[in-house]
Amino acid sequence: MTAKITPPSVSVQYGQTGASTKANEFGMRAMQERAYAKRGEQYLLIKSPPASGKSRALMFIALDKLNNQDIKQAIIVVPERSIGGSFADEPLSKFGFDYDWKVEPQWNLCNAPGADDVRVARSKVAAVGEFLASSDRALVCTHATFRFAVEELGVEAFDGRLIAIDEFHHVSASGDNVLGTQLGAFMARDKVHIIAMTGSYFRGDAVPVLAAEDEIKFQTVTYTYYEQLNGYEHLKQLDLGYFFYSGRYTDAVDKVLDPDKKTIVHIPNVNSRESLGDKLRETEEIMHSLGVWKGEDPVTGFHLVERPNGRALRIADLVDPARQAKTIAALKDPAQKNNRDHVDIIIALGMAKEGFDWIWCEHALTIGYRNSLTEIIQIIGRATRDAPGKPKARFTNLIAEPDAAEDTVVDAVNDTLKAIAASLLMEQVLAPRFNFTPRHNDDGRLDGYDYGEGGYKPGGSNVGFDEETGQFHIEIKGLVEPESAEGARICQEDINEVITAFVQDPRTVERGLFDEDVVPEELTQLKMGDIVKEKYPELTETDREAIRQRAVAAFTLVQQARKAAERGTTTAATGGDGGDEPAANTAFIDGVRRFVNVRDLDIDMIDRINPFGPAFAILSKTLDPKILKQVQEAIAAKRTTIPANEARDLAVRAVKFKKERGRLPDITSTDAWEKRLAEGRLAFGKHKSAGAYDE
Repeated sequence: MTAKITPPSVSVQYGQTGASTKANEFGMRAMQERAYAKRGEQYLLIKSPPASGKSRALMFIALDKLNNQDIKQAIIVVPERSIGGSFADEPLSKFGFDYDWKVEPQWNLCNAPGADDVRVARSKVAAVGEFLASSDRALVCTHATFRFAVEELGVEAFDGRLIAIDEFHHVSASGDNVLGTQLGAFMARDKVHIIAMTGSYFRGDAVPVLAAEDEIKFQTVTYTYYEQLNGYEHLKQLDLGYFFYSGRYTDAVDKVLDPDKKTIVHIPNVNSRESLGDKLRETEEIMHSLGVWKGEDPVTGFHLVERPNGRALRIADLVDPARQAKTIAALKDPAQKNNRDHVDIIIALGMAKEGFDWIWCEHALTIGYRNSLTEIIQIIGRATRDAPGKPKARFTNLIAEPDAAEDTVVDAVNDTLKAIAASLLMEQVLAPRFNFTPRHNDDGRLDGYDYGEGGYKPGGSNVGFDEETGQFHIEIKGLVEPESAEGARICQEDINEVITAFVQDPRTVERGLFDEDVVPEELTQLKMGDIVKEKYPELTETDREAIRQRAVAAFTLVQQARKAAERGTTTAATGGDGGDEPAANTAFIDGVRRFVNVRDLDIDMIDRINPFGPAFAILSKTLDPKILKQVQEAIAAKRTTIPANEARDLAVRAVKFKKERGRLPDITSTDAWEKRLAEGRLAFGKHKSAGAYDE
């Protein structure tokens, strides 16, 4: 057997406070209590990670609306039938609440016979109509059934009801997204209540989930990954890493697959570069790498594979269509829910992601990059359940190593960049939230924040942390404040969406990682500025600059804090065997303070830092030096002169430079940013002479 390795990774430690699992006098956990506090809102958006209790939060809110807010009925809409089980009957009064959640058997359409297809979904439309005419109070159906019901019955048939949409990231503001269009029609009519719930508000494409005019109508409840994981009792460390391989992935799997860890393996899509073209054979080869096949369990259908030490692994195969029904039934057996030894490894292709609950999973191993951040978050969510005897969890992305000698080098490099982007985004999602304010010369401290040794210092670089909410308060000199309510909302709620667009732009990641001559301001000011302008064209320049600054600051601080924390901690990020005890959960917090306290923190200084620097450090540990050099050369070969749109942006910045300093930027300057501004101004003149701006 090949010696096991631990891929270099980002390691996040948590405090095991138990806060997210404790219930109040009504049986509500922390996230549920926060959501219930806004139960009177007509439109409510709940952003909360997997396993945080969104389903039960909805039950609490729906029951209050049904009993105290004159709502006739509640309709729960889920993306697939398997998730419908999350809304089964719950005796909530047993835990202190005033009412019990109950769905009559005929109205849980997810349990009705039939496959998960369009024909069956259409056949259930009549049942939705019957429910609306009944005196019963709750119905559960799939997104597909609901779409067809709205098409046939019309939006007015649902007046006075609560519509709750689970896994809301499936909705889109695109005109091609039927559910998204219908949601807009419901909001235009304004006679229903809507609760939208999601563990991931990102989409793999560039289409927003909600149109801006609709999103502003929603009140948002945000419960972060940090709050959720920091409040667990058992899980205290999460590692995120990627590992490059050459050749066939089935020959590399056993390097990163530890059979002693409860693992879900997601093999690549058959159309991806990593796929070998035969999903059943690939599954067999993975099992062969683990040991000798000894048959299958007659009750569950799980494969039995004997390890060299004699231990028998129980492996669930969700790839083979002929096995899926029996395997899924065995995995869902309620009698085995708390049995850690029921299954050891699950191999899947398109399943075991969204809504799949296996609390014992310690390692999510994914082969091939995933273009959708939503999918990555869902996969990682399989490993972030809290369970006894589970102090650590890991997500590993196994990716084909780019080879500059191949014709497909451009695709390979793009896949690499996308995998890196996903890793950067997950770091952002898992980090505490940032509350940025301008620096105060007087007392600007916020209640509930610990400002560290020495406390708050008026006029200084202050970093406060609120352990209960998982938020930083950081003062930055020169920070612009938003001037509209919508600008303030975006600064508070949507900064990660801006960062997502930033790191999913291939040219931005290419230059940030591999262009040694890149001027950081080209990324932090120009590119981030363009992204904010494109996403929020209706906002003022002041609002857009406030958003840009906070997005740059949040992304840069997360990267620099990880870098600072790694200097003083011993974790799996060193590439060791993973056996060392994780550092204290204060490592990231200390990293932020260490980065801030040695600097006079101002926005200009932040703009002058290449935020991708720490990511390159991890990549250089992971990728073979020869391959890394080939990738750099391949990207360098793609560089061109300054494009017209970038030249125009640089010229605008050059004008601002002249206003501030009384002179134009000098192309011979030793300051890289000033030199770039001068180059951009000259390029702008050439593009203008060539008619590039004649539109």
